[in-house]
Amino acid sequence: MKGHVILSHGSESGPQATKVAALSTIAEAAGWRVTRPDYRDLDARGEAACIDPRVERLKENVRPGERLVLGGSSMGSFVSGLASLDVECAGLFLLALPIVIPGYLSRFDAASVTTTIVHGWEDELCPVGDAIAFARNAHANLHVVPDTHRLSAHVEHAAHLFREFLHTLDAAPRAAQG
Repeated sequence: MKGHVILSHGSESGPQATKVAALSTIAEAAGWRVTRPDYRDLDARGEAACIDPRVERLKENVRPGERLVLGGSSMGSFVSGLASLDVECAGLFLLALPIVIPGYLSRFDAASVTTTIVHGWEDELCPVGDAIAFARNAHANLHVVPDTHRLSAHVEHAAHLFREFLHTLDAAPRAAQG
């Protein structure tokens, strides 16, 4: 195994959601172990109240010393970024990234690691300008596509980008070792 990918679903969704399922297929085919935590019981608490418990559940799936990639969609992106501040990870792959969750005290933040963001120009829930500003400040790779928050017309495109993202991470250690 190349490492561990933890993919977090969005609110009003589940671990079998289309986007995280597509990313899971890509990661498994590339030789990564994949976990998709189920947060549905926590989501019943409400958006702001579920964030810290989601982060804790994500972190419960981390194995010390295992190479880690975190990714997710919407709320799953938000908690993946926050978790990256507490656990060592090689990269973040974030879809439909919210920068602010109403009622939650902190804005989105993440570790300074290889990061790719996929966001829709017509995202009706998470303003694209916020994602652009975060990507600029974080020096993240940003792919903005003509789609809404669900990114339903770009699932295959996101999966292709994820394959490239994992390939880039695979190449990094070999390049560093010379």
